[in-house]
Amino acid sequence: MTTGTRPRTLTPLGTDHARWASGFWGAVQERTRDVTVPSMWDSLRDPAVSAGLRNFRIAAGLEQGEHVGPPFMDGDFYKWMEAAIAQLEVRSDPALAETIDELARLIASVQRADGYLHTPTLIAALGPVAATDLADRFHFETYNLGHLITMCVRHHEVTGSPLLLDVAVRAAGYLEDLAENKPVELARSAICPSHYMAVIELYRATDDRRWLGLAQSFLRVRDDFQGGDDNQDRLPVREQYVVAGHAVRANYLYAGLADLALETGDADIVEVLTRLWDDVIDTKLYITGGCGALYDGASPDGHPWQEQISRVHQAYGRAYQLPHTTAHAESCANIGMILWAERMLALTGEARFADVIEQIAFNALLAGISLDGTSYFYTNPLRQVRELPFELRRAGDTGLHPVPAPPKSDERLRERYLSCFCCPPNTTRTLSRWHERAASVSDAGLHVHQYGGSELRAVLGDGRMLALTEHSDYPWDGRIVFTVTAVEAGGLPVHLRIPGWSSDAALTVAGESVAASTPGTYTRIDRPLAVGDEIVLDLPMPVRVLRAHRLAEEAANQVAVQRGPVVYCVEEADLPDDVLLEQAALRRGATFGTERIEIDGQRLLAVTTTLQAIPGTSDDALYADIDAAPLVEIPTRLVPYFAWGNRGPGEMSVWLPIVW
Repeated sequence: MTTGTRPRTLTPLGTDHARWASGFWGAVQERTRDVTVPSMWDSLRDPAVSAGLRNFRIAAGLEQGEHVGPPFMDGDFYKWMEAAIAQLEVRSDPALAETIDELARLIASVQRADGYLHTPTLIAALGPVAATDLADRFHFETYNLGHLITMCVRHHEVTGSPLLLDVAVRAAGYLEDLAENKPVELARSAICPSHYMAVIELYRATDDRRWLGLAQSFLRVRDDFQGGDDNQDRLPVREQYVVAGHAVRANYLYAGLADLALETGDADIVEVLTRLWDDVIDTKLYITGGCGALYDGASPDGHPWQEQISRVHQAYGRAYQLPHTTAHAESCANIGMILWAERMLALTGEARFADVIEQIAFNALLAGISLDGTSYFYTNPLRQVRELPFELRRAGDTGLHPVPAPPKSDERLRERYLSCFCCPPNTTRTLSRWHERAASVSDAGLHVHQYGGSELRAVLGDGRMLALTEHSDYPWDGRIVFTVTAVEAGGLPVHLRIPGWSSDAALTVAGESVAASTPGTYTRIDRPLAVGDEIVLDLPMPVRVLRAHRLAEEAANQVAVQRGPVVYCVEEADLPDDVLLEQAALRRGATFGTERIEIDGQRLLAVTTTLQAIPGTSDDALYADIDAAPLVEIPTRLVPYFAWGNRGPGEMSVWLPIVW
């Protein structure tokens, strides 16, 4: 338990006080526990599939061999462990607990005395040639150490064992030595800086201000280092006005800085983070919540002076540069945005940050994993087309030797194992800990952020307590019922998020109508509540037809369909055989309905409508005369974007041309 006064506004509820017990997120939690975590472990421990486990065994001297896989694979392994540990917190599983204990001892056994732990270097050191720490910034040592510390802290919090907490302290001590004695090497190696968030987690777990000081030193050494936009270190943090460069690195950095602000109250950092956040939300975020539009780019793009241009990859592009077919939107970047958003929510208490978490969660996050919970996307495009005349490089392919040819553009499907495996375990740990995003507590009461089947119990230091159970079919239905299951010492106020996408929300408390606040804020309920009372939030969910900003060129004269928080798309599987994807258009004023469907055994809600088939042509000329044939009506359905690609290869698009 941390002592002292901290500027935190909201504190998320942990597993003891928040669970997804039913509904949409309850089903996702069950799938993650029963399918995703065990199937991923099957991959990581099978040397024919992954070297994830074997690399640690070689480093420990239990097997002979060389390191296999990308240098960040250690971090992927730690993320899976974090997910598995979170499942132990949700439900007892002796076999899983025994596996985690064995792995904890294995990891502890290979850590160097100075705290360094990086299997590529440790395995190389067993051979005749000396291995050097931090020899290449793209060895991802600090990234791996950050995920190690986070996992170790979580292990201690769940099991009470000091074994991995000691590993975390030693690893942080190694980083501390770098900050003091090798600051340039530390700054150069701060790629995807998970260690920013990690040492704050260690500080919260131990209440040792040494680790808070270390987090502050990370920022200091970064600001003293002259790098490039690819890693957000061309300019000192406080001089950054737009988000540029590698999207995962950016989102991890800003999440870590938000953690620092949560503990120090640094108003300058909050101001920086707010303007950078606004830059992403206003000009660079996909409608699905996807982040990092470009496979490759340059920043600052178009600058007249060549020396100011910094080449970047997997990157945030210029404002409104949001391609559809070539969208990168790496799953890790989308998760990084959730990490940043939840910390901004804790800092400010503003519902707009919870809105973005919901936007990503019901769209880009869930798109990254198949409906059966066993296979994954690395990138998350908004359009997939046939016969693309160039190969779309996916970083998931580049870890194999020799590098295989990329899949055909119309055959891109989720894969059970990716050679670049950073995204799948990141998705798994995010879903395993999703209950931590449900609600928070503050001196002002209970704040409910996300809907979908929660059980919540909030307790304040003065003994007041309130417990609620949610019943809903959200996101398919906007009626959300919270039943009061326990009250102590008069209870406490409840703050319900009114989503920014909503309008005409209605609220009743114990049968009495209460005015709901404006969308994108929290409605405060401050009145005596008794066991059995119901709080009913009704969020109308009409189908909305959305346009993009005039400068978002690829979406010009196109529209997207959204219902509630869910973005929809059209898939080739739902078009007639004689209608091509590029012919499918939506007429202005079209009417919509809904239909219950199943895809791969999962219950979903489709949007039904009548599309228009624009006349097509077999002419492959770059430009051709328009066909004057009349439009043809196509009764069809749109499916949730997160469910696309679960019925085999095929074309897909979120954005549709609009006809008048």
